[in-house]
Amino acid sequence: MSSGHNGRVDETLGTALRRWRDRLSPTDVGRTSRPGRRAVGLRREELADLAGVSVDYLVRLEQGRATSPSPQVLASLARALQLRPMERDHAYRLAGLLPPQEGTISAHVPAGVQRMLARLGEFPVGVFSADWTLLSWTPAWAVLLGDPSARTHAERNLVRAVFATGPSGLAAWPVQPEGDALNPALVADLRTALVDYPRDRGLTALVAELRSTSAEFARLWDEGAVGPHVSARKTVVHPQVGEVTCDCDVLTVPGCDVRLVVYTVAAGSADAEKLEFLRVTNGVNADGSSPPGPGLLSVP
Repeated sequence: MSSGHNGRVDETLGTALRRWRDRLSPTDVGRTSRPGRRAVGLRREELADLAGVSVDYLVRLEQGRATSPSPQVLASLARALQLRPMERDHAYRLAGLLPPQEGTISAHVPAGVQRMLARLGEFPVGVFSADWTLLSWTPAWAVLLGDPSARTHAERNLVRAVFATGPSGLAAWPVQPEGDALNPALVADLRTALVDYPRDRGLTALVAELRSTSAEFARLWDEGAVGPHVSARKTVVHPQVGEVTCDCDVLTVPGCDVRLVVYTVAAGSADAEKLEFLRVTNGVNADGSSPPGPGLLSVP
């Protein structure tokens, strides 16, 4: 904090970020705390990695040399720091931004969900917002489907990935679903979201975009397609280990409008061996290179 006139103490975004960073431990975010570690809380490098920002930018934010983060950056920092809704809103105000308004989709992931993800690191799990934008993921998700951290906010939207007419960045290689229940369920979700979040301009724009660019989306939308999410089997065609067939389940979190997409494989199966190999090697080839970049097909 910095001292103001007459002994008043003023809080800045930088001081708040440092305080919130200091109260988290590596184990809170699924990292290993090594013996002899001297740092209190998360290191800047760890928070920057979790939030998808550069260490230099985080340093400038904490030192007050960068004072105007975008709403997207602030939302990522709030998720990485596991802020409660009131704390998240406080961070927005410190940055001179309006907190997310009622009637708009929240990118907030409750701390309890994040702690659960930290303990589910061996499973590929992705957390999605009400408009099906990927918010958080486990390391196993990144090695199975490709690391989403380099993707833009728009490229992380599942509905856009499913109905896009061009290349999508949500998955880096083909994912082949069984059955045809997913597409109507996604359209039904967006229709419900429009009712729940009537002021969300991004959601309105997404629906308009897909109606104009995807004949299938437009048809399902005009037909009033409805359908619940059901368990499904999907085959990931991974460039290192070949086909990995997984069960895919969508779980909802009571009290908040986020969904967890969870991939699992049968214990002791060949698919389990492939997934464990990817998890242990962190998706790196034997020669130290990474798998090929983004491909055309992407339906996680």
